[in-house]
Amino acid sequence: MKYKEIQKLSETERDKKLKELKLELIKSKASASKTGSKTREIKKIVARILTLNTSKKIEGAKTNKYGNMPKVRLA
Repeated sequence: MKYKEIQKLSETERDKKLKELKLELIKSKASASKTGSKTREIKKIVARILTLNTSKKIEGAKTNKYGNMPKVRLA
């Protein structure tokens, strides 16, 4: 899944896809000896989704009265 495809998804769709990928990652780790490259690709997609979610949080944050961006806490 490419970054542009992820951008087109809504926030709820991204969360759903993230859960699916994490489950798939667990399954692929169980059979890691067979499909090592699949695990790597899943991790890359998860990282892309998390990066996009983080950038959306920062983008949506408002500046404070001094013009600085507030600190964004990532759970």
